[in-house]
Amino acid sequence: MKGIILYKSKYGATKQYADWIAERTGFSCIKTDDADTKEITGYDVIILGGGIYASGIAGLSFLKKNIGKLKDKKIIVFCCGASPYEPNSYEAVVQHNLKGELAGIPCFYCRGTFDMKEMTFKDRTLCKMLRKAVSKKNPEDYEIWEKALMAVGENEKGNWIDRSYIEPIIEAIG
Repeated sequence: MKGIILYKSKYGATKQYADWIAERTGFSCIKTDDADTKEITGYDVIILGGGIYASGIAGLSFLKKNIGKLKDKKIIVFCCGASPYEPNSYEAVVQHNLKGELAGIPCFYCRGTFDMKEMTFKDRTLCKMLRKAVSKKNPEDYEIWEKALMAVGENEKGNWIDRSYIEPIIEAIG
């Protein structure tokens, strides 16, 4: 079985998971931005990973654009986020991203990192605005992602990358 791992990683968590999957499987590993559709069609298994930003999975546009050429392939998606896994939030991300021709593609969640100092100016500004809005709520009413956002201070770093998150992905490869 010949496979490839495509990833789009803004702050390194997705790349780390892609590297660990490549280590375990022997599959090639490249950025989605560097992926050549003609080359990708030569693989039996395609794993795509991306961070979650505003409910979208980074890099998924590659699959959307090329799904017609990849329908006969085994496709697996994984997404990375800073929040703890929460079934309803995760299902909302899956429903938002894997619809139409992408519906039914297995998707897995891997927890990533959060570091305001490493963020782009735009991301940092958006996070600060979001933190300000969330801070006006009663902490007892926070959703799980809001608790995670508020738990990591503006100058702190949260790193929840863990190899155990790749196990279900490895099992799904078969």
